[in-house]
Amino acid sequence: MTDFRAAARRSLVVPLSAALALATGMGTWYALDGGPLTGPGGAPAAGSGPGVAAVARSLHLPWPAEGQASVEVEGIGGLGTRGEQRPVPIASVTKVMTAYVILKDHPMRAGAPGAAITADEQAANESYSSVETTAPVLAGRTYTQRRLLELMMVPSGNNIARLLARWDAGGEKAFVAKMNEAAGALGMGRTTYTGVSGMETSTRSTSADQLLLARAVMKDPAFREIVATRTVEAPGAGVTFRNTNKLLGRNGVIGLKTGSSTPAGGNLVWAATQEIAGTPRLILGVVLHQRAGTTPTEGSTAAHEASRALITEIHATLPDAVGRSARA
Repeated sequence: MTDFRAAARRSLVVPLSAALALATGMGTWYALDGGPLTGPGGAPAAGSGPGVAAVARSLHLPWPAEGQASVEVEGIGGLGTRGEQRPVPIASVTKVMTAYVILKDHPMRAGAPGAAITADEQAANESYSSVETTAPVLAGRTYTQRRLLELMMVPSGNNIARLLARWDAGGEKAFVAKMNEAAGALGMGRTTYTGVSGMETSTRSTSADQLLLARAVMKDPAFREIVATRTVEAPGAGVTFRNTNKLLGRNGVIGLKTGSSTPAGGNLVWAATQEIAGTPRLILGVVLHQRAGTTPTEGSTAAHEASRALITEIHATLPDAVGRSARA
């Protein structure tokens, strides 16, 4: 799917007591006793316990009335998952996994340009498509890995996603296999990738699965910089793009990725920071399948509104809720 410009309710929770304080590592959250905390199907989850369950209940979050949504707070745990967790098309949210695989295969330091990549004829020819979101590149011109990742994530260039896949794996099919392998390793048991950009309706996932991916990829400092980028220029084309994430910079939002199409509806994976009990925390959320079957613009607007409502309420009420739980 593209970003066009123009089972049940359950909570994933962790204890707040010092004896079960959390540490993070290797993409899985662990209690200090060393036991992995698992979610549906055995996938790594934010944990379980009465402390955060009480916090989550006390928040009364404004969950969207349709689709799916999941939220968690780093070092605290899950605030809930709502909506039937059936795989749905995720549009350009697919590119989060594309970036994750690229950065696993070709790590970059924060602020570094990364590898040099030459744009091919296919990427150049696809630059000005009228049926999908693209970013202009010139055949034979060399770009930095960082700039191409920015052009893929900020304006959501589908042609850039395919270019990066060919550069990494020699072909898109081979790269898709890597995406599915990475999804399996992260415990994303209800996710299937069939393309690298999200154009295919057969690429499907759930909000809980995408939260697992968001948790893993936001550990990469280079990725965090890229998704926090407000604007990016396409070198040699004289075009500057604004980030498709309209929540960026508000209420501590520092990313992450939008995605919308008629079949997928509006989708938004978001990341925000907030100081809670004197400690800066990363808050991650996923909202999927908003206003599916309407226009991409209507779906995107609905996903932004649903995410904004969740973020606003969390920022307003979570610190006090955590404080009350700690005193109880």
